[in-house]
Amino acid sequence: MGGVTGGAIRWTYAFIDRPESGFEQACAFWRTVTATEPSTPRGERGEFVTLLPARGDACVKAQAVDAGDGGAHLDFSVADVPAFVDRAVDLGAGVVAGHTGWAVLRSPAGQPFCAVPWHGESVRPPVVEGSRLDQVCLDIAPDVFAAEVAFWAALTGWESYAGSLPEFHVLRPPAGLPLRILLQRLAGSAPASAHLDLACADRNTTRARHEHLGATFVAEHPHWTVMRDPAGGTYCLTARDPDSGGLPAG
Repeated sequence: MGGVTGGAIRWTYAFIDRPESGFEQACAFWRTVTATEPSTPRGERGEFVTLLPARGDACVKAQAVDAGDGGAHLDFSVADVPAFVDRAVDLGAGVVAGHTGWAVLRSPAGQPFCAVPWHGESVRPPVVEGSRLDQVCLDIAPDVFAAEVAFWAALTGWESYAGSLPEFHVLRPPAGLPLRILLQRLAGSAPASAHLDLACADRNTTRARHEHLGATFVAEHPHWTVMRDPAGGTYCLTARDPDSGGLPAG
């Protein structure tokens, strides 16, 4: 399976980061969207939960943050955490915090991510009501975009190619891994951030379902719809195939 030598990526998690004030609302929404149940809370403040599917292995977690507006980040599950961390640092990442068995890092542009142990996860959860949370989009300022693309491509070792629009770049994992990475070049300067994307068989149907669950509409684009979950977190519904992750032919 793809990844870096000595610290291959065996699985990935999308981490939903939301302020404590709206964390329960956010978890209730994303539980329904992904057809999962929350694990027992863990952490010093009970701030972490894993969203557990009935079939397949979990690939989504949530965190209550005590500062800021939240967002998203990636956890990379690897067989050798120290080797992966060393590789990331060699490529320009910084270590934010080292813990027993795992570490928090930042990309050169400042986007957080984590290295965590692999526990044998291998089976993607199924598509839910015509959609699948399958992508983390990294929103990057134009002056550091090229360097950030190079960093994430080297770190993951995944297939790397230009997206459907000039401001997009895609990193596609080996078959079986649950999450793609999309890098989006912003129009102006801003700190690095991330949001979640869902692939939808029918965006309008998925939008209506999400609005019924408490999400709100933000903006419509030719191939994606911007939404906010009940805690105010931005995410996108995209016109991609929920099985393959690719854009429809034509």
